[in-house]
This record gives sequence, C-alpha cells and structure tokens, in this order.
Amino acid sequence: MAYNSILTEKKDSVLYITLNRPDVYNAFNDEMTYELQDAFRNEAVSDDVRCVVITGAGKAFCSGQDLKDFTDKKSTFKEALDKRYNPLIKLITGLPKPVIASLNGVAAGAGLSLALASDYRIAVESATLIEVFINVGLVPDSGSSFYLLKILGYAKAFELCASGDKVTAKEAKELGLVNKVVSSGALLKKITEQTANNFAAKPTFAIGLIKDLLRKAAYQSLDEILELEAKHQESAGNSADFKEGVAAFLEKRKPKFTGK
Repeated sequence: MAYNSILTEKKDSVLYITLNRPDVYNAFNDEMTYELQDAFRNEAVSDDVRCVVITGAGKAFCSGQDLKDFTDKKSTFKEALDKRYNPLIKLITGLPKPVIASLNGVAAGAGLSLALASDYRIAVESATLIEVFINVGLVPDSGSSFYLLKILGYAKAFELCASGDKVTAKEAKELGLVNKVVSSGALLKKITEQTANNFAAKPTFAIGLIKDLLRKAAYQSLDEILELEAKHQESAGNSADFKEGVAAFLEKRKPKFTGK
C-alpha cells in the first residue's frame, strides 16, 4: 500500500516497515500513527507475512511525538493516546508473529515505547534510548512504564523515567533493553535481515502463543499461567508446524514450517 509517512516492503515472508519522516527524526504525527495502525491491521496480518521489522529512515529510529504537530492539532493528551498510540501498541503486542525493532538511531519518548513493544531489538552502537517525557514535564506513556518496570525493575525504571538520561546502545544491552548491538548501519541492516529470516523460518504459530504467554505472565498468577500454558500447548500440539517438526526429526531432515 502507498503511505505518506511510512514505507512498507515485503521481502520473502518478512514485512519491513520504515518510519519515513527523516527531516524531523521520524517524529510521530497523526498521519504516521494511523498509517502504522493500518499497516499492522492490514499488512502484518497477511498469511504470507511471518515476521515484521520496524526501523527508521535517515539518522533516527524515532524521536517521539512531533510537538509542533500536536500543538497545531490541539488534541488532548488522552485523546491522542486513546486514538493513536495505545491502539498501535496493542496491535504490535497482540500480533501473533515476531516483531523486530531495528534501532538505526535515537529512540526517544513514544519512539522508545514503540521499540519496547516489539519482541526483539537490535541497535547500532551509535543509537541512544531516552525517556524524554520528564524533560517537558510529562510522564511516560504508550506502554513505556509497563515495559521498563518489567525489564529493569522499579529502581532503574524510575531513574530513567525521572532523569531523562540517555542510555547508550551498549548500556541498553547490559540492562536487557536491547538484544543485540552492532557496529555500523550496514551491519545493522544485514543482521536485522538475518534475524528476521531466522524468525520467519521458525514455527511462528508457536511464537504467537509464546508472546501471549509472556505478556500475560507479567500480571497473572501461577495457577492462571499454568492453565494458559496447558491451553496453548494443546493448540500448538494440534498445529501443522508441530506435525512437521516431529516428521522432520524422525526423517532426520530440516523442518519446513508454515506458521500454521
């Protein structure tokens, strides 16, 4: 589909989504958030898409909300979150497929929230992660407080949210905020494609169930999760991917999963 603020391209079974407002470091405006929602609702759900990659054009991943655009539109904060950001975060986390954030530069504010909502994060070593909300007197939103607490614990999450300090890619990996750090933009593209293709070749039906389990384990009891594990294992055990995995093992060959 043709968009104005994002680019989409499907290579094999991977959907690449590029935030495309490089002149403002890919800051969110109304159009970008709604186009991202559309891409996740209509393109990412396609049966021939097995993995999704989000990255940014130019020097940044995403610098957060475009404050000029927000002021010009005169939306309330709650309206912006209810209509634009929160539905997007829910679409990403609810997508039963792996989503990779390829951080080619700064991820700040809602841009960091977008990365945190993804399942796997790869960053170029020059990238920085910043919870900038406090610098303009705001609180983290778009799921940042949820993910930071789960990943970092209270003390470090509070520090990042209340200080607005930059976190380097190296520090982010040490903290568990990113999975992998690479040395250059060219290597970032190469490693991102390799990782996306590796995920896409796996039994992505099971990956979707894993996403659901881990998300709910953050707030449900052990008894509830044990029950959900049993339910999802039953679904996985009845999948074509499981049958293919067993057949490949017995036949001593590499499995060809379809995500079904």
